[in-house]
Amino acid sequence: MDNIRERLKDVKDEISETAIKFGRNPEEITLIAVSKKKSVETIINAINSGIEILGENYIQEAVEKIEAINQIFVEQPNNIDRNLITTDKKAIWHFIGHLQSNKAKIAVKYFDLIHTVDSLKLAQEIDRQAEKIGKIQNILIQINISEEETKSGTDAEDAICLAESISHLKHVSLKGLMGMPPFFDAPEMARPYFRKLAKIKDVIKRKAIPKIFMEELSMGMSGDFKVAIEEGATMVRIGTSIFGSR
Repeated sequence: MDNIRERLKDVKDEISETAIKFGRNPEEITLIAVSKKKSVETIINAINSGIEILGENYIQEAVEKIEAINQIFVEQPNNIDRNLITTDKKAIWHFIGHLQSNKAKIAVKYFDLIHTVDSLKLAQEIDRQAEKIGKIQNILIQINISEEETKSGTDAEDAICLAESISHLKHVSLKGLMGMPPFFDAPEMARPYFRKLAKIKDVIKRKAIPKIFMEELSMGMSGDFKVAIEEGATMVRIGTSIFGSR
């Protein structure tokens, strides 16, 4: 746990220093700890270390972990070692992986924010499932800023039409955009892609579409989050720099 605590402190310090250097308020930047492939014990250690928001990529894996962790932190059954629990804070979960429409029901049940909405079909299914449980589901539109066939996301030119269509859904709240650049060894090479996503957000925001809140930019991971912050990221998704190599 000490290693996670130390790495988390280092990441938070880097976020704060980068934000201040570029005239931003560090409080405006949300850290999402990417916990895919990590064990329940590791995630509990992370929560105990001060991590508040966890990002998961795979529905089935996520559900198993969320239910196990909720049981420990909320129900605290007698067969659980209570020494594992050093905080009463319940984790917040974000879904950051590709989401199929037939898994929307599960995502709506378990996640506070879905980062990866890339079609009206998916948004409509999320809306239907959220209505069933009386929830307003927060979402982001995923843009394929890298224009790679292997990456999910809507085309940049379709983003405005998608946002306008989503604005008519009653149980979905669009908060912003998410995107991933191609992989680069040099973080600086990701800058044009982050800048592109920020510009798309600004264009949609200027449209003043009713019920659309273009406040969030989810971009930047362990290797390039500082560049992403410089270009306007409000959410950074960091795994390796917190949990270590997989």
